Parts: sequence; structure tokens; C-alpha cells
Amino acid sequence: MTTKKIVVASEAGLRIDSIKDISDVLSACLGRGGLLLTESELSPSFFDLHSGLAGELFQKCVTYKVRLAIVVAQPADYGKRVSELIHEHRSHPSIWFFDSKDNARAWLDGPI
Repeated sequence: MTTKKIVVASEAGLRIDSIKDISDVLSACLGRGGLLLTESELSPSFFDLHSGLAGELFQKCVTYKVRLAIVVAQPADYGKRVSELIHEHRSHPSIWFFDSKDNARAWLDGPI
């Protein structure tokens, strides 16, 4: 079985610190199997839902059909609203949250 070439942000030197970073990160992912981000590659403002950073990233991923796996070990550390957001994305077709990189990679390598 061939695995899809996914972009792992930490290995590609990618980070999302602001809305302007989203385009650069997504351009590195087009035509690939997806993007794996961990909380360490995301600005703290990503977890402040009022900033709009998470919403902008999600919208761009959906628009450009980039599968996104985000690893957040302890969602409760970011408060109730972020925990709710993570829970809501357990059934999203293209954006999922995981508690480990292994689980995120398995999902990205799985069927589309």
C-alpha cells in the first residue's frame, strides 16, 4: 500500500502565527495528502476563537480541499469553547483533531 505524501508542519518548518501565514502553509499542501499541525505550530491566538485565526484556517482548508489534522493533547487546557470546537470536528469530513501524531497520520493516510 502506498501512503500519501502528507505535509507535517514541524518537518517542513511551517507555522501559523497570523492569518497571512495561512496562504503560505496551504500552498505547501496543495496536491498532497493533507496537513498535520500540532499545537506547537499554532499561535496562541489560534486558540482564542475571537481572533478568527482558526476560522480562517478551517475555511481555507475546506475551500482548497486540504485535509487538516491538528494534534491537541489536552483540549481542556484551552477552555470550554475550544473543547466544544474540537468535539464538533470529530465528524467533519476534512478537519479533525487528534490527541497524538500517530492517530493524525493514520487518518491522513486513510481513505478520503
